[in-house]
Amino acid sequence: MILDVKNLSHGFGDRVIFDDVSFRLLKGEHIGLIGANGEGKSTFMNIITGKLMPDEGKVEWAKNVRVGYLDQHTVLTEGMTIESVLKSAFDYLFKLEETMNDICDKMGEASPDEMEKMMEELGTIQDILTNNDFYMIDSKVEETARALGLLELGLDHDVTDLSGGQRTKVLLAKLLLEKPDILLLDEPTNYLDANHIEWLKRYLQEYENAFILISHDIPFLNSVINIIYHMENQKLDRYVGDYDKFMQVHEMKKAQLEAAYKRQQQEISELKDFVARNKARVSTRNMAMSRQKKLDKMDVIELAKEKPKPEFNFRNARASGKVIFETSDLVIGYDKPLSKPINLRMERGEKIAIVGTNGIGKTTFLKSVLGLIPAISGKAELGDYLYKGYFEQEIKPSDNSCIEEIWQEFPSYTQYEVRSALAKCGLTTKHIESKVKVLSGGEQAKVRLCKLINVETNILLLDEPTNHLDVDAKDELKRALKEYKGAVLLVCHEPEFYDGLVDKIWNLEEYSLLR
Repeated sequence: MILDVKNLSHGFGDRVIFDDVSFRLLKGEHIGLIGANGEGKSTFMNIITGKLMPDEGKVEWAKNVRVGYLDQHTVLTEGMTIESVLKSAFDYLFKLEETMNDICDKMGEASPDEMEKMMEELGTIQDILTNNDFYMIDSKVEETARALGLLELGLDHDVTDLSGGQRTKVLLAKLLLEKPDILLLDEPTNYLDANHIEWLKRYLQEYENAFILISHDIPFLNSVINIIYHMENQKLDRYVGDYDKFMQVHEMKKAQLEAAYKRQQQEISELKDFVARNKARVSTRNMAMSRQKKLDKMDVIELAKEKPKPEFNFRNARASGKVIFETSDLVIGYDKPLSKPINLRMERGEKIAIVGTNGIGKTTFLKSVLGLIPAISGKAELGDYLYKGYFEQEIKPSDNSCIEEIWQEFPSYTQYEVRSALAKCGLTTKHIESKVKVLSGGEQAKVRLCKLINVETNILLLDEPTNHLDVDAKDELKRALKEYKGAVLLVCHEPEFYDGLVDKIWNLEEYSLLR
């Protein structure tokens, strides 16, 4: 057993996240940890890695287990290069080398007895260094950086200049170089492009050790895991097999429970009815009493509360002019060009996906078209009568509560209107009253979508809107975008999301200078 979690309970304020949850991880298990947004998946990871102390319960790791954690919120400090982050995977080996050099320095003054001890210790350290390929670190760093497409950026590149996807790749590369005994991956595919998702998929399929993976990308999950842990209503249930198998069993269990609940409710109402009619009559009082006892002893089945399902309905503004935007020899970039000249045109009502590897400028292209950043050269001209809605990939959450966040955008709304707008996006009362920054990534995305659907628009520019969203929210977003009458320009790396939604795909790699 690698990890044993017993009787775990945890909550924030009056919101219970786990209630007496147990979990175990065995050698070689590839676990998918699934559940709707806000059920506590990232909280669970933070508890087992020791970042959070649970209110109750025990978390026990096997001795000497090295854990590698890919966290959604790791901070990379300025001045660190890609190479220095990757090499930090071997910090423990560099420390051993220092110890070895210290021993060598002291040998000149050592007595014969001390000398023998020192030689022994040197031998041990030397073996560890050799077995862990210490003298091949540079080539290993280079090999992993190449596999994840970091080499072309330059290993001396400052990590604070990276896009979301490039940052994820650096953290992932560091983790893979650490070769931990167990990998903990929190939505690793969020910012990765298709070919690197494919690479990670192959890596995890061949991974001999255990891992726990949080993901809402079902095709990806299905291809790499063999156990599902499902988190719902403060409980954690284990299922053997992939996500599709879990869905079958879960639906069946739900149907059985509902049938048992109906039967029991029927029996309860019959017993209560009998007791009410017969407890006053002397001749039937004893029968009534015995039925009352049966009622008192009954283990009442409770059905879990239905989670609010999100409903996204975008509001349509008046029709735009025929042309939404047109670029003429647009070169995008910040301090240096990222692209060759781009000539593209988008018309009223078109739905277009922008795809391509990380860091080639998909977000930069959106911002350049919107005029939020200046072009290096050339221009992007926007059409007439545009009512724009923009969903940014990453925003630092504010200190506001969800209610304040929506009220700021829509000051004329009543409190009831604000609450019902948030509830429609699948947020519960507890979430609605919380601060935005304590919500999970998926819930924060729902708050931002709430702003977008309550504004009248005729062009939506969406930068990776599916990151962090659970399966239900993704399906609903796709449905809403299909029904939306305006134009949609969508940056996305999930083909199953944009298939059947867009009528054109623009691959920005065709214009990239990074190739």
